Amino acid sequence: MKTKSWYCIGLMSGTSLDGLDLVYVSFNLDKKYAFKIKYSETIPYSKKWIKLLKSGFYFNKAQLQKLDFKYGNYLAASILEFIEKNKIKKIDFIASHGHTIHHKPAANYTLQIGNGQVIANKTNLKTICDFRTQDVALGGQGAPLVPIGDKLLFAAYTYCLNLGGFANLSFDKNKERIAFDICPVNIVLNHYVNKLGFDYDEGGKIAANGKINQNLLNDLNGLAFYKSEKPKSLGFEFVTEIIFPLINEYNLIEKDILRTFVEHVAFQISKKIQSNQKLLITGGGTFNFFLINRIKYFSKNEIVIPNKTIIDFKEALIFAFLGLRKLEHKINCLQSVTGSCKDHSSGVVFLPSKN
Repeated sequence: MKTKSWYCIGLMSGTSLDGLDLVYVSFNLDKKYAFKIKYSETIPYSKKWIKLLKSGFYFNKAQLQKLDFKYGNYLAASILEFIEKNKIKKIDFIASHGHTIHHKPAANYTLQIGNGQVIANKTNLKTICDFRTQDVALGGQGAPLVPIGDKLLFAAYTYCLNLGGFANLSFDKNKERIAFDICPVNIVLNHYVNKLGFDYDEGGKIAANGKINQNLLNDLNGLAFYKSEKPKSLGFEFVTEIIFPLINEYNLIEKDILRTFVEHVAFQISKKIQSNQKLLITGGGTFNFFLINRIKYFSKNEIVIPNKTIIDFKEALIFAFLGLRKLEHKINCLQSVTGSCKDHSSGVVFLPSKN
């Protein structure tokens, strides 16, 4: 049997707003999938785009439609620049996560902007996006979506932990893939370190010099979300409506907030993983060495930190993989993960308009 190969571009924009991740990746399928990231890049958002994407949370329907098209044009321009810079010739498709503005699965609503038809038309390439809506319509959380990639591309690890805007975990249990959001991470840490004039807490140095406020830590660990049953996912709403108001009640200095919240994150993660297992950690939070050390303190596992490309671009890689699975008409969204009524192949395919 001849090995089948695909070449594609994957895009990911996370809630922490640190930038747009792009990967050019090849997938090969013989008996199992193999991949190779050939080119990768993170394009930092300008202050204008950060403000706009944050403001989208408060936009009305007409404003969101306009932002959807505008952001779609931005993504298309970024893709074209990425293609030209790396002299990429062969591309079978583009797969884009988009940028999440709303995520309210309990209200049967989720919204990721970055219009797929605009991307397809501007790049003249087949584009797959809108991976979450179908799952929510089927009664699921619409998240997390990465676990199918963890299962098929990173099977060597018992647990796959991503430390991005939120911490999410993926693993097999009783022959089913289980995954869920654990708690907020960078979306909270970056918010408070921004007040000190920094984009992020490099290496966790500021947090390391803070003091734990035990009362705040107890309140954070006691939140109802941590007692609820899986599957579950988190959105910006949880942070703005619950986390920020709770933290702000204490009137702490920023370094003490950071120290307390790092402890909270490490503790919540440790509660979800069994000891003496192989744990792969990726995402921007992997570079917060203080946070990693606190996770090591609370959990006794073999922690694997992969190369920087995998750390930074695993999610973009897996959204490319989700696009591939969609085109193959294969399952890319798991009932055991999201709580939907069935496994399914999610995403919407857009072809370049001939008009």
